Amino acid sequence: MSNVICSCLLGDNAKVRLRLSQLLHSEVGEIYGEDALDSGNAPVCEVELQGCRRDFFNNPHELPLSLGQQVIVATDGGHDYGVVYSTGIIALKKLKLKGLDKPGAERLDILRLADEQDMQLIRDLKHRKSEIREICLGKVKKHDLDLKLVDVELRLDQQKLSVYYTSAHRVDFRSLVRDLAGEFKARIQMVQITTREEARRANAFGPCGCLLCCSGWLPKIHANPFADKSLHSDSNGNDTHAFNITGICNRPKCCLGFSKHDKATAACPAVPPSVPPAGTRVSTPSGEAVVEEIDQQKKLVLIRYIRNDQKRTIPFDRCRTLLVRK
Repeated sequence: MSNVICSCLLGDNAKVRLRLSQLLHSEVGEIYGEDALDSGNAPVCEVELQGCRRDFFNNPHELPLSLGQQVIVATDGGHDYGVVYSTGIIALKKLKLKGLDKPGAERLDILRLADEQDMQLIRDLKHRKSEIREICLGKVKKHDLDLKLVDVELRLDQQKLSVYYTSAHRVDFRSLVRDLAGEFKARIQMVQITTREEARRANAFGPCGCLLCCSGWLPKIHANPFADKSLHSDSNGNDTHAFNITGICNRPKCCLGFSKHDKATAACPAVPPSVPPAGTRVSTPSGEAVVEEIDQQKKLVLIRYIRNDQKRTIPFDRCRTLLVRK
């Protein structure tokens, strides 16, 4: 996968994700009952941060939050910005499903709504991102490090710079960190990510023409989306079409993990005993032939006549009368 830059938090793809959340919130009354509409100002809400990351924050000041609203949130030793992604009972349900509602669980706070000064800082960071990336790329080349720079994130208070990269092996980037710290006068965090996370941060579209599941709605990237590998068998003579099941991360598509299969019908039909295996020489009314291929899905046998190399397909149910093994 080529170098990618995660789209801005306010970009078109982020608007697609936000629209999905808005549609979910519009059905709160039908899903959870009319009483759920009164829990709009819940003490917890979900905020989307840079890089398609979402986290839960407390709302101690009981701010009137709405979807898509930009807020300033507390971070480790500073503050950053984000967009409100879910509120009310939807946020509480997500918190429970993720197991983060346990007593004593620590969550950071939403400090305030973003004002005009904050909005100007956000726009400045957006314009500087390409410049920061070019500087980091130059530093990587200067130190001759075997890593691929994926994305950079400068926190709103400009006190922390996160550098996301991929690498096939361990990299000693201590000299790079010192160089970047002197350049940006900020704390440097090097984060090694997988190719799946790289695709998530790309905010791109898949071969299906839709926004990637991992960037759009999938809350967690699955390490192995195949629930039952036996359903995806590699039968003899069939093309596996690997390009149809591989995403831009060169891993199996996440959407395959949500495909429902009926074990009674998903498996390939069994080959009857009357069908000779591929490579077998058989006698037919038209002369000797060789079984070239067996299509289990279509229940057909492809044979090739020895005398003239012509090919012919025969249904399974006629193999007993037409084909005689030699």
